[in-house]
Amino acid sequence: MLQDHFRMMGRFNAWANRRVYDAVAGLGDDDYRKTRPAAFFGSIHGTLNHLLIGDLVWFGRIEGTDPGVTSLDQILYDDLAGLRAAREAEDARIMGLIDAMSEDELAREAAFKLMNGTPVTMPVRHMLATVLNHQTHHRGQVHALLKEAGVPPPPLDIVFYLSEAG
Repeated sequence: MLQDHFRMMGRFNAWANRRVYDAVAGLGDDDYRKTRPAAFFGSIHGTLNHLLIGDLVWFGRIEGTDPGVTSLDQILYDDLAGLRAAREAEDARIMGLIDAMSEDELAREAAFKLMNGTPVTMPVRHMLATVLNHQTHHRGQVHALLKEAGVPPPPLDIVFYLSEAG
């Protein structure tokens, strides 16, 4: 069942985010904010903000709400503590939304506009796959940036999550 798959992926997503934030907490503020050429969004801080923006945008599309995001590199929180608290709240909200989704909701076609205004229609299950994959993509970038900054990046493979989750 897709419900079970997305529930597991939502929980994996929150687990992986916690591990990344735990590792990032080992950085000094200068390293956390340092402009890094390999960072798509300028720094670890910018990339973590982008991850939250992506969730707000995609889940806003699923719910039919406007999260008020104006750009993909918008800084929603200027400090790690505030960003982490928002990340944890969003992960809890995501798990609640996914837990409440029926197979019919996963099959529902949702109409929305991309950030450039292009209209799109797609099944909710594809939207969930997109946003969860987006998280993995950018967490991988933060993972590499942590290593560059001298902080051992945590293992983030699903197999490690599954062994811990039981």
